[in-house]
Amino acid sequence: MSPTIRQGVLLCAALSVCVVLAVPGTFPGLGGPARITLAVFTLATCAWIGTRVDETYVALGAALALTATGVISSDDLFGTLGDSTVWLLICAFVLAAAVSRTGLAGRAAAFLVSGARSVRQLVHLTTAALVVTAFAVPATSGRAALALPVFLALAKVLADRKRLVVMLSLLFPAVILLSAVATLIGAGAHLITVSVLWEGSGQRIGFTEWLLLGLPLAVVSSHLAAEAVLLTTTRREDRRGPVAVTAEQIQEHSDKPVTGPLAPAEARCALLMFTVVLLWCSEPLHGVPPAVTALIGAVVASSPALGTVRLKEALGTVPWPLLLFMAATMAMGIALADSGAAAWLVSGLPGGGAAPPWLFLAVVIAVSTAAHLVLQSRSARSSVLVPLVVAAAATAGVNPVAAALASTAAAGFCHTLPASAKPVTLFAGISGTPTFQPRDLLRLSAVLAPVTAAVVLLFALAVWPLLGVPVLSPVSP
Repeated sequence: MSPTIRQGVLLCAALSVCVVLAVPGTFPGLGGPARITLAVFTLATCAWIGTRVDETYVALGAALALTATGVISSDDLFGTLGDSTVWLLICAFVLAAAVSRTGLAGRAAAFLVSGARSVRQLVHLTTAALVVTAFAVPATSGRAALALPVFLALAKVLADRKRLVVMLSLLFPAVILLSAVATLIGAGAHLITVSVLWEGSGQRIGFTEWLLLGLPLAVVSSHLAAEAVLLTTTRREDRRGPVAVTAEQIQEHSDKPVTGPLAPAEARCALLMFTVVLLWCSEPLHGVPPAVTALIGAVVASSPALGTVRLKEALGTVPWPLLLFMAATMAMGIALADSGAAAWLVSGLPGGGAAPPWLFLAVVIAVSTAAHLVLQSRSARSSVLVPLVVAAAATAGVNPVAAALASTAAAGFCHTLPASAKPVTLFAGISGTPTFQPRDLLRLSAVLAPVTAAVVLLFALAVWPLLGVPVLSPVSP
């Protein structure tokens, strides 16, 4: 189906839904605010799927329409920009800018990969290094940009082994995407999930809780993905030969020292990041909110005396369109919950509370895993899916926290096409370096999609209950 035809079909479908919702006699029990919310939500989703209009522009337009029609108040709309999760992400980007100005990332990568003596060791040490970056750099696109120089250095060192370079070009984005679930700041979609969960169920997940639930899943899924990449992109003879990557070789392709004593700025930055992460993880002990901790760290990181980056320069790295998108979709989530639209949507689902919890979660995970084929934006996927999942979980008697986390984690899989995610796009077109082809992505996706979905389901049913998130809703009889 050509883009023009698809856009026409989506437009007709959206307008048809709006016309049906506008007829007073249809859908008894559905109030006026809920009808308006569903119409706006339908139009926004179709615009995200079928047009090239900027996703932030669409979200802002939808939030403005909901405010102008009285579904939500102006305080609800503008209050989302002051949400603590938005401040957390802003400060996290300032901290990431401070880290990027130093050579800490290159030092850590050189320390890890220089210990590899085989291809498999190189793959898993690289995977471990990429998982760690989730604590220092928010959003997958920022981590991909930070990791790109490391990949280019490895590609030059391994230039005589083309298949290994191709394999690494696929390994980096695959692990970056799946390991994002490790922390609350790993992706903007996580902050949307937390906000929607709070509005829809009254339950909030903090940084520590997310870390406890997400880090084990990130480690397992990332290393499984590493094995999948290794087995689908290399032959046995490619994996058999030894690997000898030294810190000196990486230094030849880096403009900052990767060995030797830390520079004063690097030492200050490392100490600051260690302190911030430690305070984040120990929030239950001292009670300081993660956003406040991040703000303190950002102020120190950009201070004239102790910082490594100027505040103006650091703020220039903040993806303001993403923050506006998050705020607008939070407002849409408030409208879906408060108007009763989300509850009405899921009330008509077949099975209802009769469906077993494992089947409900399996369906949620399957739909969320496949959603990247329709909605390329990770944040947009969470904006569409999580409000419905939270409302449906209440009907099915499933813990909304477990359902929302499972949906968000599964939606992190977006490896099928080069345009499915920004990290994949970034590593797909590197001039002068052999990288993966679309067929390599399809081969990997055929293996990794069911594996990822199965791992998320396993964690939701067997691991998270041990960590304090039961499958069944605590309020269900």
